[in-house]
Amino acid sequence: MERMQFTTSIDAPVATVYDKMIGKETFKQWTSVFNPSSDYEGGNMEGNWEKGSKVLFVGTNKEGKREGMVGYIRENAPNQFVSIEYMGILDGEHEITEGPIAEDWQGFENYTFEEQNGSTTVTVDLDVNDQMVEYFRNTYPKALEKLKEICERS
Repeated sequence: MERMQFTTSIDAPVATVYDKMIGKETFKQWTSVFNPSSDYEGGNMEGNWEKGSKVLFVGTNKEGKREGMVGYIRENAPNQFVSIEYMGILDGEHEITEGPIAEDWQGFENYTFEEQNGSTTVTVDLDVNDQMVEYFRNTYPKALEKLKEICERS
């Protein structure tokens, strides 16, 4: 497991960036870089990501099968910090949160938001299993660029 960090500066107020990052419709847009069918389910109220709530980060694979990550919101300080702990994977309708497959995907994804002079810096700290390091090294910056575009045109 490797801890990776990605940072971007967005020319928009922190409230806009926070709302667009986790808002249901805009989440689908910026995370489509990872999977065109990217979505989430849960978080208690859609788009709220209440602390302690379970969120399924879902999409369909090339064969049309539902898959994704099982996560829990461990912290959500609006406009400041969001922490997601991943407990395993979603395979069809089955949540796998124990055993070697789940252990490969367990870890944290943390978002830190800092505003200065109307511009927001987003820092993502992410635990990544060894086989996904190169993928995220190439893909996460593209996803943050998409988030930047969404926020700056608002």
